[in-house]
Amino acid sequence: MERCASPEEATSITQPASVGHPTHGILLIGHGTRDQRGTEEFFELGNRLASLLAGRSIVQPCLLEFQSPTIDEGWRRLLDAGAKRITVSPLLLFAAGHAKSDIPDAVEAVARQTQTLDRIAGYSRPISRQPHMIDLVRERLAESLESVSVGEMDNAPIPTAVVMVGRGSLDPCASSDMRLLTEVTVHGRLKQADSSSIADLHAIDAGGLLTTFYAMAQPRLPDTLEQIAASGRFGRVIVQPHLLFSGRLYDAIERQTKEAAAKFSEIEFVISRYLGPDAKVAAAIADRIDSLQSENVGG
Repeated sequence: MERCASPEEATSITQPASVGHPTHGILLIGHGTRDQRGTEEFFELGNRLASLLAGRSIVQPCLLEFQSPTIDEGWRRLLDAGAKRITVSPLLLFAAGHAKSDIPDAVEAVARQTQTLDRIAGYSRPISRQPHMIDLVRERLAESLESVSVGEMDNAPIPTAVVMVGRGSLDPCASSDMRLLTEVTVHGRLKQADSSSIADLHAIDAGGLLTTFYAMAQPRLPDTLEQIAASGRFGRVIVQPHLLFSGRLYDAIERQTKEAAAKFSEIEFVISRYLGPDAKVAAAIADRIDSLQSENVGG
């Protein structure tokens, strides 16, 4: 049986090397997974964030479900470490049920139990379309587009479709945000001098860009891949899971993509890497925290 990091190990790997003793705490809350690698990646990201905020804040990672430390444990550890004000930072790609109810309910429950409701400094926003995140999503997509052979079909580049896959949510706003991220990522202007977009550079037309979901929202990934194959327009499909870490969800998306590849052997299917504990994710979280603190000061 695979061993996940213990609560003690999780704490020790994310202690910032601070100058003096900060009294501002960051409660970094991950969704949680039973997957060992995904759990380790979450704590690795906590390490990156702690390094970015060293000397300013105490960073304590915790998880909503499946693993320790829990939200209750994380809050109490910050109190024990001397935190006087605590910013709650949900590590979420979009705002849905966890951000709107599950996490605030859990945080406020332990704050009431410890009589420290007044120490809640606020909740930072999901990282969503924060510029560092858009850059990282583009990097992952570019990796896949550039890894495949250029190829030709009747003396023209192989028509390529890009499918962005979200986890899925019953919250319509989260689904809309996922669709908007897809458009911004592929059709938005790059920072290069020529102001091209990924769509321009790789000849991806509007009909070759689709947003789909693994669960809870429509359309679902298998249906989208069937639709692409039935159109007869594309010789290659890039499937990009919009996920933070390794886990069962990424494995399931990979499996569904391989099933489509076996069924439609005339089409080349490529699956992109998930986002991972990248420095850009840590920078996006730090920016959301800084924005909240600026709002608190300004307000």
